[in-house]
Amino acid sequence: MREYTEIALGIAQEAGASFADMRVVEERENRIFVKRRSLRLIDEAESFGYAVRMLIDGAWGFASSTTLSRDAVAKTAHRAVATAQASSKARRTPPLVMAPEPAHVATCIGPCEEDPFAVPHGEKADLLLSACDAMLGVPGVVMTLGLLEFSRVHRIIATTDGTYVDMTTTFANPMLQAVAVKNGESQERSYQGGARQAGYEFIRSLDLAGRARWWAEEAVLKCCADPSPVGVMDLVLDPDHLALTMHESVGHPTELDRILGWESNFAGRSFIRPNDVGSLKYGSEIVNFTVDNTMPGGAGSWFFDDDGVAMQKFPIIRDGILVGLGTTRETAPLIGWEHSVGCCRADGFRSFPINRIPNLYMEPGSREEVTPESLIAGVDRGVYIQGRGSFSIDQMRNNFQFGGDMFWMIEGGTVTKPLKKVTYQSQTRQFWGSCDAIAGPSHWKPFGLMNCGKGEPSQRMRMTHGASYCRFRAIRVGEAKV
Repeated sequence: MREYTEIALGIAQEAGASFADMRVVEERENRIFVKRRSLRLIDEAESFGYAVRMLIDGAWGFASSTTLSRDAVAKTAHRAVATAQASSKARRTPPLVMAPEPAHVATCIGPCEEDPFAVPHGEKADLLLSACDAMLGVPGVVMTLGLLEFSRVHRIIATTDGTYVDMTTTFANPMLQAVAVKNGESQERSYQGGARQAGYEFIRSLDLAGRARWWAEEAVLKCCADPSPVGVMDLVLDPDHLALTMHESVGHPTELDRILGWESNFAGRSFIRPNDVGSLKYGSEIVNFTVDNTMPGGAGSWFFDDDGVAMQKFPIIRDGILVGLGTTRETAPLIGWEHSVGCCRADGFRSFPINRIPNLYMEPGSREEVTPESLIAGVDRGVYIQGRGSFSIDQMRNNFQFGGDMFWMIEGGTVTKPLKKVTYQSQTRQFWGSCDAIAGPSHWKPFGLMNCGKGEPSQRMRMTHGASYCRFRAIRVGEAKV
């Protein structure tokens, strides 16, 4: 590909570009979907294309194509030049610049012990059908769904900084869901282990068919459960649940483009301001959030972001204080930061890279003797929530409501009975400020997301969150219906 990238970057430099890149993306996807005892979908898709991006007179030009030849690459680069020159007539103040980044030359391949695309479709379908059959064997279960989703992304990025990186990443994402009807009530329960950068070995490790009956039984149990209590009480939240809560109330608010107002017309802005870094109290003193885009198996561990910035590990919140933000080479200079922390990504060759949530996780507690059971034992009246559910959050990522997938009443330090239709309401800083205990490192668990939506046109992105079990004091519960 070097021949083609040199053509595109040469044209950009001749046009006076202060920065340019060419990004080549080849992607392969496979999905297997079953419904009840029926195979409904086997889908194979492949795509290939490239984009040329360049910054001329402080304005972006961008063009993409699926035709790879010397003439086609040159034509695409010239279209990007024309777009940048037209865009520069509406000059920004200050004009855009790219934060400096050293040149990188590397070939990187992510974890994948067993190629998921070499596993026969029939084997994948049999696994899902076996799991669904086990769930349908539970009296009261009327509907089951199963999905296996795999993708492999091969990216080449070349920049006028001298970077040339060749990266391959493979992702696996399973899903199971049981829907039960009993006593005139319909409830559902799902497998919620999250996605992983891995091959088919990840799916084999989960024993989906062997564990499927458990999720089905809990779906039936929810149908017979008491509705949510109402009032101010304590919460114990599991890692699967916290993945979504931190995604919406920590991940998105700390994206610098939102803070700058670039997302105000779609999916919201942020209550954070750039000068809050280093002083804003975001949570209690035991709350620590870290970005680690080098995390093994992380869905956001891409080696280099789409600006050509090497993946990094750095703090976002330390001892409850906001100390970092997610930035790109474009956004970092706008607040006086010298370098990007590598949060620029696009969901395909046709998409313009934007500021995205990285692998963001909450650090576990330091003491192994703090367990989920000990957290529950410290609650006189409250709710234990497992898994993700519904959510709503305001335009500034401040006021929110979250549900879950399974709920249990806590009374006198003991789990006493299942619940249903539980929601809780809070404000971001109040919520994280109410965290008074976190289980130890052995209870920490990652959770990979594959479908974070952002941007116009909308883009989907992957990242991994993580947490241990946490306890939160005095949270409003049960004031809304789901």
